[in-house]
Amino acid sequence: MAASSAPTPTAFDARRHLTGLLRAALTSVAPGQGLTEIILERPKQASHGDFASNLALQLARELKTNPRQIAERLVRELPPSPHVTKAEIAGAGFINFTLTPTARSAVVGAVLAAGKNFGHGPAKNGRAARRLQVEFVSANPTGPLHVGHGRGAAYGASLASLLAFAGFEVTREYYVNDAGRQMDILAVSAWLRYLELFGEPVPFPPNAYQGGYVIEMAEQIKQAHGDRYVHPAEAVLACLPETEDDEVRLDGLILAGKDLLGEDWAYVHSHVLNEQLTDCRADLEEFGVHFDVWFSERSLYDTGMVARAVAALEKSGHIYTQDGAKWFQSTAFGDEKDRVVQRDNGIYTYFASDIAYHLNKFERGFDKVIDVWGADHHGYIPRVKGALAASGADAGRLDVTLVQFVSLFRDGHKVSMSTRSGEYVTLRQLRAEVGNDACRFFYMLRKCDQALDFDLDLAKSQSNDNPVYYVQYAHARICSVLAQWDGDQARLAAADLAPLRHEREYALCARLAEFPELIQQAARDYAPHALAFYLKDLAGDFHSWYNAERVLVDDRATREARLALALATRQVLQNGLSLLGVSQPVSM
Repeated sequence: MAASSAPTPTAFDARRHLTGLLRAALTSVAPGQGLTEIILERPKQASHGDFASNLALQLARELKTNPRQIAERLVRELPPSPHVTKAEIAGAGFINFTLTPTARSAVVGAVLAAGKNFGHGPAKNGRAARRLQVEFVSANPTGPLHVGHGRGAAYGASLASLLAFAGFEVTREYYVNDAGRQMDILAVSAWLRYLELFGEPVPFPPNAYQGGYVIEMAEQIKQAHGDRYVHPAEAVLACLPETEDDEVRLDGLILAGKDLLGEDWAYVHSHVLNEQLTDCRADLEEFGVHFDVWFSERSLYDTGMVARAVAALEKSGHIYTQDGAKWFQSTAFGDEKDRVVQRDNGIYTYFASDIAYHLNKFERGFDKVIDVWGADHHGYIPRVKGALAASGADAGRLDVTLVQFVSLFRDGHKVSMSTRSGEYVTLRQLRAEVGNDACRFFYMLRKCDQALDFDLDLAKSQSNDNPVYYVQYAHARICSVLAQWDGDQARLAAADLAPLRHEREYALCARLAEFPELIQQAARDYAPHALAFYLKDLAGDFHSWYNAERVLVDDRATREARLALALATRQVLQNGLSLLGVSQPVSM
């Protein structure tokens, strides 16, 4: 395994190269095990080399041989390589590889050559990229987005960007719940507040929408149309059923509004929908979250898709009628109980429209559809997948990721998320307090299915304890060094990297080399939080090197090699932060 002086290609891929060497050795040592997966990992200690393989341990059972003996045979059969200085056996049979200095630093040239495309995954095997749809947020347009919606928005947007960067064709979609009872509740809430403005108060239901935004919409209606929609409070109350049940009473108020307003009800309904949807869009756009498609639930009814979906389930024998309602046999597919899809009054349920919506997704030709739901929707997964399977669709094409709840903390104490008046901490308020960057990054500091404690004080602090500040400061530091140098950055792509010889430089190069595989793994796992963790580690490696070694030294060759390493680090920081929707400041 003697090293040679042959130059290493700029785009040298150490993992692929070492995998090829091991595959060749495996063919000689155990021809019948040629399909064994070869795994390479970075050793925790630098003294153990650059990569380690447990291939010998994997083969021990099949070959009925001591793994160290297998490792010895594998090392003997490794083809000569100009990129490997040594291959050693360690422990129970691990094979540790140490790369040549040239191979270690080759990633710098690869990063600078690829630029913003470093880490971008190509279409697989020359085929077109798989088409994926990511549907996220999809909050009912019945009020401002709150901090919980914000986490779903940050996660969904980062996931979609990550998948696209990994080489998939991605469509970002928001499902607009513009039909059904919740929108009716919002409309009647605004109408009742409107009546109050004209001295016709009706006792406001505790289960109606309480926020101040409802009063604002009532005032907008008054400004635009005066008293056109006013009816005496007595007339409204006369329509109500005599009951103490809040839900029944609220439904009675909705029916009263529809009966008394007639065709004008459509205006009130449309006004509150448009106001809240417009506010939602603006909030998300300001947050850096964009959608390719805003899909209307109402369109599923207008085009008959809901009726057709239920009819198809009925035809396939998965619907039964009980007490005048139609039920889907979801228990046959792992659900805890059967579910109503059409009530005895003929009205379809939300579940029915959800079935139609997901069938429509598949009809649009997506290879995989990914739903991002709140953690409280966990029980909804088996019934939706069951309905798809019962409809003849491949339920395996639907993946659901759950986003857990968020708790805000200030001065070490948990912040109340809502008040008795119905107001709650909105995404817009959070962004105003800590900024978009902190929001986007802090939301990614936990795996999405883990509860998140959001430390407001930490998010606002300008210290190394603040992870987003720490990462952005690394980027700004590099910009400052490059500005001080004020040379031609383009020529750094061809810099001689031989002066990079310190362990901290090798560690930083190794971290940069991990980025492409990190992108692919995080995309496979739907785990953009892994990218946030990586960026923290990359920033840490850079700060450690920067604090130990001067970049702008007198020796030109050393200076340009270190500048090239710094520039490559900045590029990867930019690529990663962009995927998370976080800015890259040039000064701080």
